[in-house]
Amino acid sequence: MQADLALGTCRGLPGATEGYPFGAGALVFKVAGKMFAIAHDSRISLKCDPALAIVLREAYPAVTAGYHLDKRHWNSIELDGSVPDDELRDWIQDSYDLVVASLSRAQRRH
Repeated sequence: MQADLALGTCRGLPGATEGYPFGAGALVFKVAGKMFAIAHDSRISLKCDPALAIVLREAYPAVTAGYHLDKRHWNSIELDGSVPDDELRDWIQDSYDLVVASLSRAQRRH
């Protein structure tokens, strides 16, 4: 199941934490207190470079603008198996890397 792959990938990233700050329906993954993924229903929302976000939305019907998020910086992906697993893993890693790159040097050390 692709949801298991997505959740396992998020959980395996260094320093990743998870919780339900918005209630039971949305599992949020953070690094150093900043969100990089939100799993809800059969979707996962990921941070994305704005230019790449548009390209991915045009290339994959399962990718849409972030659900209840900043549409410019977040994509939501329907976990229906239409996106190759390797692509999904790469997108999760990219989301994580975007957040880590925004952290201060002190935050990255912890």
